Amino acid sequence: MKLSNFNFNLPNELLAEFPAESRDEARLMVINRKTKTIEHKLFKDVLDYFDEGDVMVLNNTKVFPARLYGNKEKTGARIEVFLLRELNAEQRLWDVLVDPARKIRIGNKLYFGEDDSLVAEVIDNTTSRGRTLRFLYDGSYEEFRAKLTELGETPIPKYISRDVTPEDAERYQTIYAKEEGAVAAPTAGLHFSKHLLKRLEIKGVDFAEVTLHVGLGTFNPVEVEDLSKHKMDSEELIINQEACDIVNNAKSAKRRICAVGTTSMRAMESSVSSQHTLNPYVGWTNKFIFPPYDFSIADCMITNFHTPKSTLLMMISAFMGHDLMREAYDEAVKEKYRFYTYGDAMLIL
Repeated sequence: MKLSNFNFNLPNELLAEFPAESRDEARLMVINRKTKTIEHKLFKDVLDYFDEGDVMVLNNTKVFPARLYGNKEKTGARIEVFLLRELNAEQRLWDVLVDPARKIRIGNKLYFGEDDSLVAEVIDNTTSRGRTLRFLYDGSYEEFRAKLTELGETPIPKYISRDVTPEDAERYQTIYAKEEGAVAAPTAGLHFSKHLLKRLEIKGVDFAEVTLHVGLGTFNPVEVEDLSKHKMDSEELIINQEACDIVNNAKSAKRRICAVGTTSMRAMESSVSSQHTLNPYVGWTNKFIFPPYDFSIADCMITNFHTPKSTLLMMISAFMGHDLMREAYDEAVKEKYRFYTYGDAMLIL
């Protein structure tokens, strides 16, 4: 499989800038891999496809307000700083992206907040847009993190051309988000409402939670025709014993295991035993799944509609088969399904 196999024409009007009025009222395309059939439903209809003892694997990462706007010392130029990951809590070192990058050099200071209550010094260049910042702040670590939250903005995707609204902070968070650390939401989970989760629970569906802190690398465009040469950024991953027990017990009982989102799927596939069971894991993963690939744990998945040439689309192709994926995507464009973060969803059985 080459990069060019994953290109298709996506009309701009299908990129969803706002979510459905109710989370679970988004459209749902249901694809059966065995029968090669496609059905059109609403997201809340996922309830009909799961029974007692089936497991949904959720990524409980929580998005933090990672986008800051500051001013460069002396010139006062407005600079966007996107927090990627904390490198050292004690020294307050962070990996960030800056824009415009050409203006930001080692030794520059950036000031944040109307009262300049937070200052950062550039101490290293990491990539063309990447920098390492040391934040200078007198308070405790808790006060420092509170200040970042106060000054930060919900990082909605770049393709959304409208301004960020206060509602986005809630919209861009799954209702089961717990562990702070992602710079982007695991978007398949955005379709679940409290009511739908409760109905699944009443039906006897179990939930296993993993934590994969989504980084911007997930959305980095693939720029090499030979997919084996593409390098994924590392993302932090935590899978505890409880989640492993829920998944492995269901697997041995031949129950359905559904990965909710590409991040949950990547999380599980990053920690598989030789017996094809799920292992506990604490660390980082840069796993890149593209065809051909044999999946070990989940036998179905829920996902959004992804953009051309994305690593997410490549994983979907590996899971459902390339021809069926192309057919489903052609159908989605024809039927005007909404793509990407706030778009519609797909259940692959």
